[in-house]
Amino acid sequence: MARMDPFLSGFELRDIDAGAVGIRAAIGGSGPPLLLLHGHPQTHATWHAVAPRLAERFSVVAMDLRGYGDSDKPGGGEGHANYSKRAMAADAVAVMRSLGHERFAVVGHDRGGRVAHRMTLDHPDAVTRLAVFDIAPTATMYARTDRAFATAYFWWFFLIQPEPLPERLIGADPEFFLRTHIEGQSKTPGVPGPDLFAEYLRVYRDPATRHAICEDYRAAATIDLAHDAADADRRVEVPLLALWGAKGTVGRTYDVLATWREKATDVRGHALDCGHTLQEERADLVLAALGDFLG
Repeated sequence: MARMDPFLSGFELRDIDAGAVGIRAAIGGSGPPLLLLHGHPQTHATWHAVAPRLAERFSVVAMDLRGYGDSDKPGGGEGHANYSKRAMAADAVAVMRSLGHERFAVVGHDRGGRVAHRMTLDHPDAVTRLAVFDIAPTATMYARTDRAFATAYFWWFFLIQPEPLPERLIGADPEFFLRTHIEGQSKTPGVPGPDLFAEYLRVYRDPATRHAICEDYRAAATIDLAHDAADADRRVEVPLLALWGAKGTVGRTYDVLATWREKATDVRGHALDCGHTLQEERADLVLAALGDFLG
């Protein structure tokens, strides 16, 4: 009997063999394929207000990135390679191919946007369109870090500290850390709701999840930057939509469209009246923007 997703109405839950890891995915709808990738500290459930509406027009796959949600959580590996965006992008491509989707559009929020960016470079024949939510390119953000950004995004520099320092400190009170993190980023009262927060906390209580999250950030500050440097002269060739929260740190700190025009040939986008988690805070505006972009 099919397992139905408790957060994404009408979606079926599946555990998919992506080769190196097992990936939990929610699948629904029909039409052209569309992949949704969440960020930290969310899971695929972050798309609960968006995915069912998109499924009216698309074959939607919302997956938990490796290390997050109910996907497998391998160790970091040498040089944090198991949590490189290259490895995580390969997981996503394998999931889509296992479902019969050789070419697809991808929407990524936060960490998921960084995975999607790497995917378009490593698998250019797989991605038809790319949308990124509330990020500037990773290499750009590190290169232009100043006191204001480091203060607002302190976890970028806390989570990359050597194991087990951040894991042990967060483990002392995971709920306090998670709630403080989410409340600092969401600028919409009551978002996420209690049921969604409880779902994020369920997986955040797992020490393997917390270690994987730290490895994700450690990879971003090391091996991902090496990969980005090697591809410094390459550009994303597919259409790219960048959306960001007008009340968030990224929009205040960077000219978001300008940063993406340094990395892609066809860029458009705008700010939404919200904080960091666009798909939860302003699902209506996200759907309108994606409707125009995805066609």
